[in-house]
Formats: sequence, C-alpha cells, structure tokens
Amino acid sequence: MSLPLNPAMSATFAPPVMEARRWLEGVTFPPDRPLINVSQAAPVDPPPEGLRQAIAEAALTRAEAHLYGPVLGLPDLRAEVAAQWSAAYGGSIAPEEVAITQGCNQAFCAALATLAGAGDEVILPTPWYFNHKMWLDMAGVRAVPLPTGDDLLPDPARAAALITDRTRAIVLVSPNNPGGVEYPSALLRAFFDLARARGLALIVDETYRDFDSRTGAPHDLFANPDWRGTLIHLYSFSKAYRLTGHRVGAIVADRAFLAEIEKFLDTVAICPSQLGQIAALWGMRNLSQWVAGERAEILTRRAAMTEGFARLQGWRLLGCGAYFAYVEHPHALPSPEMAKRLVAEAGILMLPGTMFMPEDDAAGKRQFRIAFANVDAAGIGRLIDRLATWQP
Repeated sequence: MSLPLNPAMSATFAPPVMEARRWLEGVTFPPDRPLINVSQAAPVDPPPEGLRQAIAEAALTRAEAHLYGPVLGLPDLRAEVAAQWSAAYGGSIAPEEVAITQGCNQAFCAALATLAGAGDEVILPTPWYFNHKMWLDMAGVRAVPLPTGDDLLPDPARAAALITDRTRAIVLVSPNNPGGVEYPSALLRAFFDLARARGLALIVDETYRDFDSRTGAPHDLFANPDWRGTLIHLYSFSKAYRLTGHRVGAIVADRAFLAEIEKFLDTVAICPSQLGQIAALWGMRNLSQWVAGERAEILTRRAAMTEGFARLQGWRLLGCGAYFAYVEHPHALPSPEMAKRLVAEAGILMLPGTMFMPEDDAAGKRQFRIAFANVDAAGIGRLIDRLATWQP
C-alpha cells in the first residue's frame, strides 16, 4: 500500500541534478581519466577564510545567531542590499522593499505562491530553469513555454501573443540558466513595458549578476520610478560568496507585495538562517575585490569554452555566460541517452537539454547544458578533447 499523493506533486519530474548523480552509481573512473562533472551550477569550494572566520565568530559569540529572527530578514542585511542595489542600478530601493529568503529558489516559490494559484498561467522562456517549472507544476500553475530560438533571447512580441486572462507573470533569468546568455537592457525594458501595460508581474532572476561580462548596470529597471507594482527582483548570495549550504537569497518588490510574501515565508521557514545572513552581510561589506577576482576567473573560463567549441567539429555553442554554456550536439543519439553513455565512455557528467524543455519540444534532444564554473581552463580543454574523440 502506498501513501496518497497530491496529483500536482506527482505530475512533475524528479530533481534533474539528483537524477544525473544516480547515473554515476556503479561507474568507476580510471586515474588517467577522472570524472569531469559539469552537471551542477554551484561552487564546490568553501567561502574565503575571512568569511568562514566571521561565521565562526558569530556562532560562538552572538546568541541571536541561533534564534528565530525577523521573517523578512535581518534589518542590516536588508538595508545593505537596498543601498548597494540602489547604487548599482541607479534607482531608489528602500530597506522595506527587500526580503531575505532561504536561497533564491525559495524567493521564486514565495513570489509565485503570492502571485498565482491553481489554474493560473506564468510565461517561462525555454530552455527554462527546471526548478521554476517544477514549482509551477506543484502549485497547479500552468507554465506557458516561450520558445527563444537559436539566440536564446525571448521575444516580447511573441510573449504578448501568449498572454491570456489567466496569465499572472513573465519570468526572466539573466545571465540565463541554463542558456548563459545575458539579456540586453533594452530587451528587459521591453518586457517591463509589456508586463506593466498588461497588469502582470515581471520576475527578473539575477542569481548570476555578479558574473555578468558587462560593466555597469545590466538594466535600468530600478531607475524607473514606476518599477513598483510590476518588477520583482530575485537574487542569490550562494554563488558570489560560496554560501550554497547556508541558503540565503533575496527578493526586491514593493512593500505591499512583501507583506503578502511574509505570510508564505513565516509558514514555510519562519525566518532565514541567521548565520547565513550574517555571512552574506559580511561578504557584501568586505569581499567586493574578492568577488571581482571570482568574476575574472569565470570570464576566463567562459573564453575557454568559447574557444573550445569553435574548434569542436559539429557542435554549436548557442549561449555562454556566467556559469553556463548551452550547446547543440551533432549526433543522432538523443541527448538523454547520450548523457548516460558519456558518463561511462568519456567520464563526463552533464545535463541533457530535455531537462530544460517541454516534453514535446524535440530541440532538447539535441542540446546539453554545461555548467563550467567548477572546471578551470585546463579542465575545459580536457572536456573539449573528450567530446571531440567520443563517438556513439
């Protein structure tokens, strides 16, 4: 006898990264060909020593670090985000317009739970970030695919044609996961204008903003005094400060919306991790130069990916930036089958495009996401060499 299941929960797919890890079971990798794991976009190294010392000191000396805190986050961290974001984007954001969450995934879930209910619709460009699709499935919200084509950039006019009376939001991720592309400022502005004109929310997930190759503000949405009531901005501290295990993210939105989000956050987690928030605040105040160095290294790896695929016969690099390359392979074998064979036969673990696309979109069978942030330039060279010599 099995337990009853919520049909919406059972209708979505298993977590893709966990599924891919199971492909490693029973496989051994010889010393001269160790596994190249480009399946997950998360730092594997610990935070820098100064940040770890700050966490340790807080754990030992600050009693409040072990207690419940404000549901919407520590006031000092909210104020720091507001100040730094206002300066970076050339706008005006108040501390009360910032909420801290248990990672950016929770920020997305909180925003969508507040915006949409069962039977509503949300527009997601494809390829999409799979956890966004999973949450919508579990909430009974229909994810409406917005195909992006070879340049992986969504088209506002095409999105407009998908809007119905059930549409509640448009979701954009830039730099994009899984595509790696950086959305031009004018494109984001066009989507903002569309969302505002149609009474929708525009959710902009900038988890990877710290690794954008461009200088200056990536968009001017916060410079618009009318951003409130339309724009919802999401961020993660996990990548910039290597705080993945501490789960710290942020939402920027108008105060009335955050008052509703507070209901969700209080019910799900009560408050964000105190130590994680202390770490994020310390990082924001002390690690700007260190983060700049991390960004420079990621840009070096991005250049290595671009150069490598330029010489890889038959493969196409569709997008590359921040932590990701999104590629098209030349083989007749569908990407899910090919991904499993690459583990045993080439020592490569990467995710097939079918994990980022609707089931009925054949393009996913020709595509892969490569998360290269944990592979240095030399390792990227070895990845390219293995792909070049592997044959189905």
